[in-house]
Amino acid sequence: MRKIKILSLIAISVVTAILSACGSQAVYRNSQSPLKAHSSVELNRYLGKWYEIYRVPNQFEDADCRTVTAEYSLRPDGRIKVLNTCFKTDKKNEAVGIANIVEGSNNAKLKVSFFRPFYGDYWVLDLASDYSWVLVGEPAGKYFWILARDKTLSPSLESELLTKAEQLGYNRKDFIKPKNDL
Repeated sequence: MRKIKILSLIAISVVTAILSACGSQAVYRNSQSPLKAHSSVELNRYLGKWYEIYRVPNQFEDADCRTVTAEYSLRPDGRIKVLNTCFKTDKKNEAVGIANIVEGSNNAKLKVSFFRPFYGDYWVLDLASDYSWVLVGEPAGKYFWILARDKTLSPSLESELLTKAEQLGYNRKDFIKPKNDL
C-alpha cells in the first residue's frame, strides 16, 4: 500500500512537471483576432522535407541549431510521421513524432505529439500554391514557423513572408533565423 502511494505521488509529480513545462511557453502573437487555418492542404504535396527559415523561440529547439528540417511522411496507419532534425556544427539531434489530421480541417490542422499522450496544435496558416513555402502556427500564438522547400529564400520572398507573419500578429523582432549552412 505504501509503495503504491509513493508511486502515485511520483507519477503525479512527473505529470505536473510536464504540464508545467508545456504551459510555460511564451506567447509571441500580439493580435486578439483568431488565427484561421488555410482552407485546404493537399497532403501528398505537403509531405516531404521542409527547411526552417524562421521560428519564434521555443523550448525544444536549441539556439545553436544551424540547420533545421522537418520531414513529413505517411505512415501505414494513415497518420503522419514527423521527423524534426537540428543540425549543429558537431552533431545532429532528431525528434520523431506522430501527427493526426483534425477531422473537418481539409488537412490544414494537425495534432502533433513528440511526447505521447500530449498533443499540440499544428496549423497551416498560409501556403504557397506550388507548396514551396508555408507559415505554420497554433491558435494561442506560442509557436510559429516559416518553412520552405529550399534552405534559403530570395530577399523579396523572405520580406513578403515576414510581412505576412506580421499581419498575423507576430513581431519580426522575435524571430530566430537559423543559418541553414550545414
